[in-house]
Amino acid sequence: MGGDNGTELTEFILLGFSGFVFVQSHLFWGVLCVYVVTLLGNSLIIILTLADPALHSPMYFFLRHFSLVEILYTTTIVPRMLADLRSSCPTISRASCFTQLYFFALFGIAECCLLTAMAYDRYAAICCPLHYTTLMNQGTCVGMVGASYLAGIISGTTHSVFIFTLPFRGANTIHHFLCDILPVLRLASASTFWGEVGNLFVTITFIFVPFLLIVASYACILAAILGVATSQGRQKIFSTCSSHLFVVILFYGTATAAYMRPQADSFGDTDQILSIFYTVVTPMFNPFVYTLRNKEVTGAMRRLMKRYLYGP
Repeated sequence: MGGDNGTELTEFILLGFSGFVFVQSHLFWGVLCVYVVTLLGNSLIIILTLADPALHSPMYFFLRHFSLVEILYTTTIVPRMLADLRSSCPTISRASCFTQLYFFALFGIAECCLLTAMAYDRYAAICCPLHYTTLMNQGTCVGMVGASYLAGIISGTTHSVFIFTLPFRGANTIHHFLCDILPVLRLASASTFWGEVGNLFVTITFIFVPFLLIVASYACILAAILGVATSQGRQKIFSTCSSHLFVVILFYGTATAAYMRPQADSFGDTDQILSIFYTVVTPMFNPFVYTLRNKEVTGAMRRLMKRYLYGP
């Protein structure tokens, strides 16, 4: 029920799964399984990169923080989603909606920036190998990770504070399974022009610009690959960055499909499926990509298992 009498809304209704009534039970168990695998897989990456000295390098320092952000990002979304799948009328309080939107923006932007830092690390390793230790020293790595979290905090604070200072007195139905920026903004009872301008600015600054930097890094890497005389050398260079490139394509590809496609003001069933994929399914692939395609990580996993089973 909306605030038709002019009173300020205290809660919202999430209608994200209204088009999946007959499969909600299957969707619940599917999302739960994916979430558990995401938590276990990314936690394993964190443990391996902390425990094994062979993985104490800038590349795995960034990967550890990326895995941490993946865990926090999905945890912002999935527990609420699972509860809503079991509810006949999923609602969320205004305070909870504010909190979810804040952390969703924070960790989403931090993820984009960490992917950029990882791309720069690969660029430095392949295109500037003689200066790699200077370019990617401990201070630089810590600064890049800190800047990623700071960008997320700025984005989350800007969006959540601005949106929830607007009045909400009309419709209270969010056509999404989470408190995303635009679906919530469209419910405001005042002009949303500056909110949409702010959203565009943040998108360009913290999503589009990092993507361009990633593209520029891989353009330089591609030039370096083409400049290597032997096919074995080209294969070795490509193998060092193929995992990261796959994660970038997966993350930006699904997010772009969900947000940049022509759509009506309300999210449809197709948008829900795309959103589920990039918010829930994509974080699960990170550990698989970096363990199955990375000999250093698989070696560290074998050493950890041997140490755990047989002792030091």
